[in-house]
Amino acid sequence: MGDVDNLSLPTKLPDNAVVCLMAPTASGKTSLAYELYETGRFEIISVDSALIYKDMNIGTAKPTQSELEQYPHHLVDIIDPTQSYSVANFVSDTQQLVEQIHQRGKTPLLVGGTLMYYMALFNGLSPIPDTDPNVRAQVEAQRQQQGIEALHDYLSKIDPPLAERLPIGDTQRITRAIEVYQQTGKPLSYWQQLPKQALSDNPQQYWLGLAVMPDRAWLHERIALRLEMMWADGFFDEVGQLLTNYSLDAQMPSMRCVGYRQVIDYLIATDHPLISRLKINGQSVDNKGLEVNEAHKSIACQDMKNKALYATRQLAKRQYTWLRNLVASHQPSDTLQTSGAQTEQKVVHSFDTIQDAKAYLFSRL
Repeated sequence: MGDVDNLSLPTKLPDNAVVCLMAPTASGKTSLAYELYETGRFEIISVDSALIYKDMNIGTAKPTQSELEQYPHHLVDIIDPTQSYSVANFVSDTQQLVEQIHQRGKTPLLVGGTLMYYMALFNGLSPIPDTDPNVRAQVEAQRQQQGIEALHDYLSKIDPPLAERLPIGDTQRITRAIEVYQQTGKPLSYWQQLPKQALSDNPQQYWLGLAVMPDRAWLHERIALRLEMMWADGFFDEVGQLLTNYSLDAQMPSMRCVGYRQVIDYLIATDHPLISRLKINGQSVDNKGLEVNEAHKSIACQDMKNKALYATRQLAKRQYTWLRNLVASHQPSDTLQTSGAQTEQKVVHSFDTIQDAKAYLFSRL
């Protein structure tokens, strides 16, 4: 049952609690969130960098419309796929939501698998200023005129340590670093070295993290099954609709989501008519007029599915690493483990299964 075997009967969850249900993709955390919501105590805050996008439903395993009506989620369907949403945006929105939910006499229940968001909540963010929209527009114009390689060269002059860490293809981070420099006159690496500020350090709140790390083989089977269901439910057609309805670039964060980028690669590999609606690094993609036979399409399609499966498993692997780091950084103290009393303002417990996490949390309600 993870580290909670060392705990005596837990105390009741305090009124100022913020509960974080953290687990890899396809592990069953959403079902537990629904059960907790039905107790009448909780409001759900989504912690998922893909669920924020409108019209990206199948590939993100987004709850259905009926589920969202029955179990309302904050921070779902809040921006278009053409827009960006930073970790700082998430922390700011979550801060407001936590305060509002507590004012309503409820407990915030944060649920999702974007561990970068959780790390920001528990370990803090560097105090990097938000980018001015005018500066962002200027940098984007530079990128479109000069190309990402020129921007990377520029970054190597103004922030050499960061440029060494970022590959040329990392458009999002390169442009963000240049935006920060042009706005503040200081490189991003300077801001990253400053003391971090964590939302969970609020002394008026009690942050409880439940880190679920299930058996890998079991999770891999669940991931494979989920992907098969996504393909059957029309995931490929969903990407087609996105390209039809929005002006999308393959380097946009939305199109870099696992699954979506593999479909984009398939469209390019098969010279699909839809790629005429796509841009890559701001440049239009033209159909080459290739004659692609059905055998080639079939091979490319299977390759797309295999790569999506591999990418999802790699995502889960990274999630396990982030979870272990969170648990190591915020373990209960010896006092808490022996007395069962709430002596700390934030802790993260580890569990082997969703069922274990459920039993532990329900025992505190």
